[in-house]
Amino acid sequence: MYRYDEFDRRFLEARVAQYRDQVRRRLAGELSEDEFRPLRLMNGLYLQLHAYMLRIAIPYGTLSPEKLRMLAKIARRYDRGYGHFTTRQNIQFNWIKLEETPDILAELATVEMHGIQTSGNCIRNVTADPLAGAAADEIEDPRPYCEIIRQWSTLHPEFSFLPRKFKIAVSGAVAADRAAVRVHDIGLYLRRNAAGEVGFEVLVGGGLGRTPMIAKTLRAFLPKRQLLPYLEATLRVYNEFGRRDNLFKSRIKILVQSLGIEKMREAVEAEFAVMGESPLELPPETIAAISAHFAPPPFAAAAEEDEAALEEARASDPAFARWVARNVVRHRVESYAIAIVSLKPPGRPPGDVTAEQMERLAELAEIFSLGEIRVTHEQNLVLPHVRRGDLPELWWRLRAADLGHANAGLASDIIACPGLDYCSLANARSIPVAQDLSRHLAARDHEIGELRIKISGCINACGHHHVGHIGILGVDKNGEEFYQITIGGSADENAALGAIIGPAVAADAVTSAVDKLIDVYLRERREGERFPETYRRLGAAPFKEALYAAH
Repeated sequence: MYRYDEFDRRFLEARVAQYRDQVRRRLAGELSEDEFRPLRLMNGLYLQLHAYMLRIAIPYGTLSPEKLRMLAKIARRYDRGYGHFTTRQNIQFNWIKLEETPDILAELATVEMHGIQTSGNCIRNVTADPLAGAAADEIEDPRPYCEIIRQWSTLHPEFSFLPRKFKIAVSGAVAADRAAVRVHDIGLYLRRNAAGEVGFEVLVGGGLGRTPMIAKTLRAFLPKRQLLPYLEATLRVYNEFGRRDNLFKSRIKILVQSLGIEKMREAVEAEFAVMGESPLELPPETIAAISAHFAPPPFAAAAEEDEAALEEARASDPAFARWVARNVVRHRVESYAIAIVSLKPPGRPPGDVTAEQMERLAELAEIFSLGEIRVTHEQNLVLPHVRRGDLPELWWRLRAADLGHANAGLASDIIACPGLDYCSLANARSIPVAQDLSRHLAARDHEIGELRIKISGCINACGHHHVGHIGILGVDKNGEEFYQITIGGSADENAALGAIIGPAVAADAVTSAVDKLIDVYLRERREGERFPETYRRLGAAPFKEALYAAH
């Protein structure tokens, strides 16, 4: 994990002092809200429906126990005892007092955390595969490159006031995509070319929101050393030609759509060529120095008794066996495993975790996961380095903290934004819909198998509804909450946008509507076929008939 040097620490301390003075001036009436707004947003502070919300960056989703304990402290001392993990691998606190925010940022700075660039028209928190550095299917750990991008992009003088916010995701897996790379402004896949060299496939123009699009390949193979110059060239083209006259047409995806990928590629390559031998090129020693912060931890040697203990526990406890089957992923080291910690027990708001649970997870990470925790874009947490023989003890302790639910990737593992319960942009509530669905579907989870349900409270799509197997979008109809349903979406390596199935349904009809769609899937699916594949094979007709036949 990257650790700050003296420059980083001095920079963060200066930023906190600057912000403290800005808050003092606002509270004293020396700054109006219009003057203060861009200043607070640069530090991750939003004004929501009922209170201020503070968004804290978790770069590439990697946490230490020390950082998680600090987040627990913030939740307990300054909020209402819990935090909310987001689809951007960040955490939000929804009940913050303005006058206390400088103290919060000062405390966060002591553990190398902040809210910088979690808002605004800049390069936001760089996200990554949450299994990075642990997954068995990885070409390389992508986190060193995420850190390089983070350092380059922080307060970048040329890209701090882009036409619109800008999101980058990086994955190092050979084929699987666990970072939703194709729905980002720029997506990066680590690839190996025919000569055996490792570089990047660069994608551009993905995104959700009002005009959802899947990213297109800009460069099939980019040498590692050219990563920052090529990103800079792409951002320069966007900064120059991206629209600033229309908020709804200002994302890079609209530029790519209007130019076409060929002309976009020509513009980027021309800018890249003009840059020539750039000082931003990454020499091997720079990559090695950053990569050293992400060196594999000291794994213990395999022990026969570990596997015996695991098999005995699976045989004797069906609940534990179900958890292993759903929430445990193969590790690159045979004697270890990756454990997904579900934050989706039936009836809980997705992504919410209490201060006590954060403290418990910090302790469990120290005991069982070599001091690492990850955040997923699916609003769960991961313990990436667990000895296989320790899985039974870990699960028992997770279960005692209400964190041992065996539903990762199942129907009750729902993604949802905060919606109208908190967000000033929302048209409808997301959380109650997710709670009702998760309570109802939990009993059917293992019958259904993998199913990705995603809910957004408005067209901004923070709940990623466009790429849900079943997506649910809250809309306002004459002051009443209705929900538009899409089916067939996917955020993985086969990324696809869901199709609207028909008219929106009332709030009290959402659960029965989802049930009907699932019933069609269970009746029609072939062996090994997931919901999107069944939909693509059959088309919308049987799903639409089941949903609307009685109307």
